[in-house]
Amino acid sequence: METVKQKIEVLRAEIESHNRNYYDLFQPRISDYEFDQKLKELEKLEKEYPQFADANSPTQRVGSDVSEKFTQIEHQYPMLSLTNTYSEGEIMEFYNRTTKALLGEEFEIVCELKYDGTSISLIYENGLLTQAITRGDGTRGDDVTANVRTIRSIPLKLSGNAKEEHYPAKFEIRGEILMPWNAFNQLNEERLANDESLFANPRNAAAGTLKTLDPQVVASRKLDSYLYYLLGEKLPAGTHFANLQAARSWGFKISDAIKVCHNLEEVIAFINHWDEARKNLPVATDGIVLKVNSLRQQRSLGMTAKSPRWAIAYKFQAESAETRLLSVEFSVGRTGIITPVANLEPVLLSGTIVKRASLYNEDAIEEFDLHIGDLCSVEKGGEIIPKITRVNTEARIPGSEKVRFATNCPACGTKLERPEGEAAHFCPNHAGCAPQIKGGIELFISRKAMNINAGSESIAQFYDAGLIKNSADLYDLTADDLLKLDRWQKKSVDKLLESIELSKQVPYERVLYALGIPGVGETGAKKLARAFHTMDDLINASVGAIPCGRPDENNIRPYEQLMNVDEVGEVIAQSIHDYFSDEKNREIIRRLQQHGLKMTLDESLLAQQTNILQGQSIVISGVFTQHSRDEYKAMIEQNGGKNSTSISKNTTFVLAGENMGPEKLKKAEKLGIKLMNEEEFLKLCINI
Repeated sequence: METVKQKIEVLRAEIESHNRNYYDLFQPRISDYEFDQKLKELEKLEKEYPQFADANSPTQRVGSDVSEKFTQIEHQYPMLSLTNTYSEGEIMEFYNRTTKALLGEEFEIVCELKYDGTSISLIYENGLLTQAITRGDGTRGDDVTANVRTIRSIPLKLSGNAKEEHYPAKFEIRGEILMPWNAFNQLNEERLANDESLFANPRNAAAGTLKTLDPQVVASRKLDSYLYYLLGEKLPAGTHFANLQAARSWGFKISDAIKVCHNLEEVIAFINHWDEARKNLPVATDGIVLKVNSLRQQRSLGMTAKSPRWAIAYKFQAESAETRLLSVEFSVGRTGIITPVANLEPVLLSGTIVKRASLYNEDAIEEFDLHIGDLCSVEKGGEIIPKITRVNTEARIPGSEKVRFATNCPACGTKLERPEGEAAHFCPNHAGCAPQIKGGIELFISRKAMNINAGSESIAQFYDAGLIKNSADLYDLTADDLLKLDRWQKKSVDKLLESIELSKQVPYERVLYALGIPGVGETGAKKLARAFHTMDDLINASVGAIPCGRPDENNIRPYEQLMNVDEVGEVIAQSIHDYFSDEKNREIIRRLQQHGLKMTLDESLLAQQTNILQGQSIVISGVFTQHSRDEYKAMIEQNGGKNSTSISKNTTFVLAGENMGPEKLKKAEKLGIKLMNEEEFLKLCINI
């Protein structure tokens, strides 16, 4: 009996760990199928041994994506998950259970695609979007309204009025936030260029984006949506299908891949058709959802603690193949992060030949107990990056070599470091490690940085020929140097040199981004440039400032001036300090300045800059008529204020538009925070 208890506890711990990887870190380690099998095994054991029941077991609740960064809102209707099934036999069981529960009464099943994104609940009042809430733990979710407002396929205002359009004065519509394949591929290409970790699939990318604190970042990532469930007091129709068609007429994006089925044969035919046809869709799908059409019958069937009895999700099997592990190599990224990659015997998977698969980090390698020559199951399915999902240890070659994570940098031989509490190893030899140097120069020339007309192959060629060792060397290149190299002709040389010359006109904030300071992206560089108008100001604040406190003698906190910049915390402040403390980096900056690169914020921006809102923390909430939320955020930053996403005792005032979020309004009133309307704020700006 003790063995059973231990097995239950181990399963609970594993499932909680996988829930955290899925919902919080957006880095699932196992497939959905494997997760569901573990959950089913736990459910079976808990049913057989009720003496080991636990109200906190993962079988008793929906996995949670609640974040402390957002305000939590209680769902009016529980936002439950669906029971998953992977076989036609289980579909038949669901159909027969429904027939029995309805006492033989005829019923229809609505079949629709199961989109592989992140769930959202949208609240509309009088035709206006008032709140967007994540699934959370099923009872409470995060208020992500500001981010959802940036998604173009979600209407902020419905056409007409409630009487004419027949939509309720207040209702809720649920659906899925998605990242289309094109946007996902573009995002990963950008992250690769910036040496950032790649998203494994569009679902993780959509979930991660929706939890981003900056709505401008959300807007740039081109999220999409499909809505699939209407709730409210006075819905237009008594069937699920008719309500979705009504919602379509109100301006919501409802899938065309939906069908009312009258028998089990039609359901199976729908599943079989979309198992193949889904591969041509612009977004990721992972199954089919079956719902009883009649709302009256849905109420009659009811629900369990976790899921409705009137619906079920059929999950497509992710395509998998078994192949042999030939070797593991370790690559070095621009910031020194080491990424292990499995080299495999070529295998056909999802229409492409797969030769390599991601291994993520040391923990993943240890979890699989990988040995060279192992037979591995490789899965793609909804994953754009192939990954190893299982190792056939029974087929292991006796005496095969165990895979161990590298201890030294594969490029420069420097001993690797792994910061406490982090999963990744990195090479600390930033100034002498070739892949890091080349990667840094590649970021420097990229389109969003200096926009120099060269690629990674050209940078590697220049570096290997000894023409460049850092980004400043680019400005010393001559036509004679370049014409000596293979494949370089006068026309291509002139084009490159012209783009190098034009790069001297790139504004200061982009120069700052081009330096490649770890943790400082495009948005961060803009905010730093507005806070420190010259590169010298930033260097002085980073290196010359006084530490703001010593929690203990071994831990000096980063610098107060840097941490006053919006969204610059201790980690990024320390990174900026470390970068500018390096004399080699400061020498590169001096040379760039000598070559004429802009190291000062543009005078036109400086002319508009004021300190009238200096030290003030401002929250924006509601709908505005004269300017967009982004424009108001820019005004706040332009005048020295700090944009905040949540109300706290440190909030100076709330810039409140129409339909301000009720939870934010309640919290502002409780804390006595001043509300300023649009006209008052603009008057304040004019008086500036």
